[in-house]
Amino acid sequence: MERKNVAAVLYKAQDMRLEERPIPEPKAGEVLLRVDSVGICGSDVHYWWKGRTGRFVVESPIVLGHETSATVVRCGLGVKHLQPGDRVAIEPGVPCRRCEHCKGGRYNVCPGVEFCATPPVDGTLTDYYVHPADFCFKLPENVSDEEGALLEPLAVAVYSCRRAEVTAGTHVLILGAGPIGLVSLLAAKAMGASVVCITDINENRLSFAKSLGADETVNVSGTCPKEAAIKVLSRPAFRPTAIIECSGAESSYQLGILASAPRGVMVTVGRGNYDVTVPLVVGAAKEMDIRGIFRYANCYPTALAMVSSGLVDVKPLVTHRFSIHEVLEAFHAAKDGAAIKVMIRVNQAE
Repeated sequence: MERKNVAAVLYKAQDMRLEERPIPEPKAGEVLLRVDSVGICGSDVHYWWKGRTGRFVVESPIVLGHETSATVVRCGLGVKHLQPGDRVAIEPGVPCRRCEHCKGGRYNVCPGVEFCATPPVDGTLTDYYVHPADFCFKLPENVSDEEGALLEPLAVAVYSCRRAEVTAGTHVLILGAGPIGLVSLLAAKAMGASVVCITDINENRLSFAKSLGADETVNVSGTCPKEAAIKVLSRPAFRPTAIIECSGAESSYQLGILASAPRGVMVTVGRGNYDVTVPLVVGAAKEMDIRGIFRYANCYPTALAMVSSGLVDVKPLVTHRFSIHEVLEAFHAAKDGAAIKVMIRVNQAE
């Protein structure tokens, strides 16, 4: 059967089209992949609906998608650890490998990193895709394609928990019960947190978090940050030293500082307005650390081990499924908020 390469191409805000593109050829060190599953991330929705996410703006046609599993079709010269037929998870950020950040192991902040579906780099919502082989992780038989795609948000969660110093016995406060907040809950539990409390303004999301293992949930709808902090700290013997902010809302940053125990660590995973007002003096008096998060580094092997061992179950996160030919319906479902995680099935019969 003749192969086709259909891609979901975003031309500008709210203008995404399915079109056929040439099948790319892998260069040395690369693999040609047949894409299997792609999860829709919040950043994908922002690009589609607004034409931008933070400082990244869609200025020319771009293929979206970066939460991806795929099957190797052909290997470029020099690829030894993969072969055709292997199923893989794609780590979507490819750094220069040469700068001081890369050599120091913090390749996520490499100035030259190319990240799937971050303008002007094309993403993975396409039948066939080429990617460096060393950023493809072979999936064992007990890990499904969808689970492979979900390693990307789980890697964010693993990195966030590491930055927040989550370990055995830690009390963790997660602010926001969206997909990243929920995988952060799963990662924190897997990394030994004894108590995890999660906040949100949506009771359905909080109920879902409870089903995933949250020890405490707090609905902060209609409350100011001080009132929300009182609600959080009213939980018996709960004094969070690790705060993972996943909403990007100014009030959420404020809540994290107000609710933190002395010498707590708050990591800022969510992305909101550039300028926010926070009670910094309160945080300083507590000797808090406030740490930025930008994607992840060296987290895919841990995320894969968590899933393959059964320590983390990401399967319940996928609530809606679509084919690539239903891509607009998929993005509407992700934007409308009813879905936890929308998964697009891309691959076609050979």
